[in-house]
Amino acid sequence: MEYTLDKTGVYASLKIKDFRWFVSARFVLTFAIQMQSVIVGWQIYQLTHDALSLGLIGLSEAIPFLSISLFAGHAADRIKRKKIILLANAAYIFSAAALLLVSTEYKIILSTHGVFPIYIIIIISGLTRGFMSPAQGAFVAQLVPRKLFGNASTWNSLAWQTAEVVGPATGGLVYGFFGVGSAYTIVAIMSVIGLILFSSVKDKPLPERKSDETIWQSLSEGLKFVFQNQIILSAITLDMFAVFFGGAVSVLPIFADRVLHAGAKGLGLLRAAPAVGEIIMSIIQVNKPMFKNAGRNLLVCVFGFGVSIILFAVSKDFYLSMLLLFASGLFDNVSVIIRATIIQLFTPDEMRGRVSAVNGIFIGSSNELGSFESGLAAKLMGLVPSVIFGGTMTLIVVAAVRSFAPKLKTLQM
Repeated sequence: MEYTLDKTGVYASLKIKDFRWFVSARFVLTFAIQMQSVIVGWQIYQLTHDALSLGLIGLSEAIPFLSISLFAGHAADRIKRKKIILLANAAYIFSAAALLLVSTEYKIILSTHGVFPIYIIIIISGLTRGFMSPAQGAFVAQLVPRKLFGNASTWNSLAWQTAEVVGPATGGLVYGFFGVGSAYTIVAIMSVIGLILFSSVKDKPLPERKSDETIWQSLSEGLKFVFQNQIILSAITLDMFAVFFGGAVSVLPIFADRVLHAGAKGLGLLRAAPAVGEIIMSIIQVNKPMFKNAGRNLLVCVFGFGVSIILFAVSKDFYLSMLLLFASGLFDNVSVIIRATIIQLFTPDEMRGRVSAVNGIFIGSSNELGSFESGLAAKLMGLVPSVIFGGTMTLIVVAAVRSFAPKLKTLQM
């Protein structure tokens, strides 16, 4: 079955003022969040010099995010989505301001209680992310016509990926040259700018839905919809397992040190390579969308991602390894944009919040759990065999989805 999308207007969705405000706001806020993540990580490392303390940062955000996501999806289908986005953005501002204060004016709090107060603030950020994610996913679909969903997903991805590269780099540089206070000040300012930009987007009414259903009926309806829709479920499953098994980010420091002998600078380049690939592929897809034979392209690109990771595992040359990580970013970006467009196309307006929440749980949990899987597998199997195993599992998942989800394989958009 073919679902017609506009594949010719490169700037079509950006011509819509509300979408321009939304993408600008998302870029600025993501920039602030990514900048904050680097600052928090380095600050906690300086205070503790403990690897476990660094690991607890991700856990402190992931647990509240996962625990609240389904309810947040229900809320995004019941409460005006712009209102949720503004409240969540305000919570990010509060978190940035709190980190700034405990790191400067009230340093005695950290002296007395250690890094525990920072974890509390990160927990608040995790809850905030839990509400922000489904609200954003549902709201953006109300800003552009259906035929522009693919174009909008591509620009959305480009904004996010660019912020993911520029934000951490800025955070590290500002922290290094000007200190933690200046770094958190910029995070707070950028968060405020994000709130202003989100406020500029016109509000949209909620789609009509059943008024007599309980919250449990609402949540179960969202889950049933995802698990009974072969195309959405298979697209999410591909992305989730590719990240869970195929991601090698958490063990890159070991590759940089023991295999490639590249040191900290080399690690920075290795970490940046996939993101650069994602950005470049976003730019390519803006001009030449890959929605024709979308299902086939999704399967091919996830397969290509797995192959890139396997080849990276056996590479002993730094530049070849960097090129392979760059290629993994190219392949991953195609799958991200196609998956996001599939979810927008196949989800009814009144269920977008809940479906976005389920998608967030699948993809969000796979990042954190994937890091744990990579570390555990490396411990049990050894570094190189564990990454080969992860890439091979990704290929097996692609083969399984291709066999058991024929609708995805033939999908045209």
